[in-house]
Amino acid sequence: MAGNDFIGHQPDHISWSADNVHFYFSWGKDDQDKAKWFVYDIRTTDLHQLTPNQINDFPKRGAISDRNKKYFYSKNGAQVLKYENQKFTVIFSYHQRYSLNKVMPDGSLILSISNQIIEFNPNKGTFIQLVKPITPESQASKGFLENQQQELFNVIQDRNKDNDQDESDAVAKIEVKNNLSWFEINDQKTYLLLEDSDYPKNENTLYASYVTEDGFTKLKQARSKVGRKDPTHELNLFNLKTEKKILIDVSELSGIKDQPDYFKYYPESTKTDEIKNVIYHNHGTNAQGNQFLVEIKSYDNKDRWICVVDTSGNLLEVDHQRDTAWIGGPGISGWTSVGGNVGWIDHKTIYFQSEETGYSHLYAYHLDKKKKTQLTEGEFEIHDAKLSNDKQTFFVTANKTHPGNREFYHFEIKSKKWIPVLIADGNHEVEVSPDEKSLAIRYSYKNQPWEIYLADNKPNAEKEKITHSASKSFEAYPWHAPEVVTFEASDGEKIYARLYSPNQEKTHGAAVIFVHGAGYLQNAHNWWSGYYREFMFHNLLRDRGYTVLDIDYRASKGYGRDYRTAIYRHMGGKDLSDQLDGRRYLIDKWGIDSTRIGIYGGSYGGFITLMALLTEPGKFKCGAALRSVTDWAHYNHPYTSNILNTPETDPRAFKVSSPIYFAENLQDHLLLLHGMEDDNVQYQDVVRLSQRFIELGKKNWDLIGYPVEPHGFKETSSWTDEYRRILELFEKNLVD
Repeated sequence: MAGNDFIGHQPDHISWSADNVHFYFSWGKDDQDKAKWFVYDIRTTDLHQLTPNQINDFPKRGAISDRNKKYFYSKNGAQVLKYENQKFTVIFSYHQRYSLNKVMPDGSLILSISNQIIEFNPNKGTFIQLVKPITPESQASKGFLENQQQELFNVIQDRNKDNDQDESDAVAKIEVKNNLSWFEINDQKTYLLLEDSDYPKNENTLYASYVTEDGFTKLKQARSKVGRKDPTHELNLFNLKTEKKILIDVSELSGIKDQPDYFKYYPESTKTDEIKNVIYHNHGTNAQGNQFLVEIKSYDNKDRWICVVDTSGNLLEVDHQRDTAWIGGPGISGWTSVGGNVGWIDHKTIYFQSEETGYSHLYAYHLDKKKKTQLTEGEFEIHDAKLSNDKQTFFVTANKTHPGNREFYHFEIKSKKWIPVLIADGNHEVEVSPDEKSLAIRYSYKNQPWEIYLADNKPNAEKEKITHSASKSFEAYPWHAPEVVTFEASDGEKIYARLYSPNQEKTHGAAVIFVHGAGYLQNAHNWWSGYYREFMFHNLLRDRGYTVLDIDYRASKGYGRDYRTAIYRHMGGKDLSDQLDGRRYLIDKWGIDSTRIGIYGGSYGGFITLMALLTEPGKFKCGAALRSVTDWAHYNHPYTSNILNTPETDPRAFKVSSPIYFAENLQDHLLLLHGMEDDNVQYQDVVRLSQRFIELGKKNWDLIGYPVEPHGFKETSSWTDEYRRILELFEKNLVD
């Protein structure tokens, strides 16, 4: 339960230096409590830890280059550094946090500071303010005392004259009405596109911290609940020469007024022709600077548009993706506030990912021909795709050979040829060097934690191991690599799962089903699991004679659109029936005693555990629900509204999906475990369910609260206590 303090602290956060021969990564080498930064030289194979001064001098990621391959870094929102001849030079610093957004062809830098956009020319040492916030009239007008100071004192008058002169040298051409979310300026500095956002006030939830330094209970703020008010956004195009502003009109987008399909279940709902509330995402300009590439998503989560804005303010719809459930998938993103994988191949061709065929794949669209082409196809998913420097190839991470792998390929755009580079079972997280000759790889297998490798960026590359992180204590035990198996669900779907089978002489006929969290997450795969404590716990259960099944139930990642959205409007539907079919698989295939099967999981896994015991009583002898959602009306907005819409508009979906409405069915042994400082699935969730159990006179349930723990526990003692109780639950109910 000590986690990585026992396993060994694995490397992470790889980034290449602009010189193509060094890459950096974070690593808790030698069981250090705090990760350090290391650098590896691919020429000399030298690996060493950076000193504090070196960490300060060498930014770890985020390089932006100009056309002369000079690299600039924005460091900690405080400095801009230029990288040249393997040296960093500070060329700009500021007392407020800012972002470095773009390097222009003439070498000037575009910076954003709060709601301001600044053009800084390091060669001339000049600043031009392109965008500034609008000052409300109430703040702009001077009061009596301010006017009095101006009238009485010459020094104030002189200072104001100086300030007026400074402002005239850097007059902002554009004003932001609300909040500057993002902007894009073309290389010619003639047009600027920006999103102006208005964020409403929403009531946040509160949770209590009981174990505090001063002994007083403290209330802390957390997220709002599902059904919150969404922001509103405007997309504005500005002509920087004429200072003309054009508000981009989205009213003609296909489906922009279509209401969600679930409204048919509520005839009383008011039908309107209102334009959907949408959010915009920036994907750059073409080389000519006369077209801006924009991704638009609707806040009802049903629509996504790929569009181009020209310099006249016209909006060209390239592709419209609609999902009756919710938009999502690899390279698309299920979050409205996060853009997908979209970009320019050349000045007339764009690329994007879409689930049009049921799996996330790459598409291209030629603007002159007005033609869409599907580039990749098959019953697998493109999990990551980056365009090469010459624009001829995509560097692709996909699961072509098995849903539980992440292989790395070159995909040639013109020939549509796949060239395998790294295809061994497991997961390859690849960072390509700037010159695209080398690969820094973070790789793991089912029973082998993450390590850093180096390889040439060529077909069928051989990996060279750079790090060794596993501790001697971890390596002293022969960790079982679970088999990834499949079974058929009641509706005919193929379901993947990890199976931990005990040795024949140890088996006693009892089994445990583990339910992973997050919903949209994959755990029946061939790499080192993020549930590494559970992996080790399952080894312990296996040693004690249990069979353990870890199912990628419906809504899990890696299996396409229909798998992802199968829980729409009914959490605890097919995701739960997959657990029941897994139970039947254990009985029929492995001879497990039907009266000696337990179930457990955390977060979404805790929710499924509750639904199993409360909607299918008698199927599982006992269950442990960790940090579990008990009522979806009390969870957050971005996640919940995707799947269940909102309580106000779709109350039926919330009622059929929330365990609290089925509390009267409890008859099996239930153990509830929850962090009391959980700011995600808050402690209130389990308290409300407990009150229902109390009022209903229910027995065979226990609640354990962990006073200092958030959603993901921090303290080894808490993890140990939690899993000791889970083990005791299984031993008492399934074995004794």
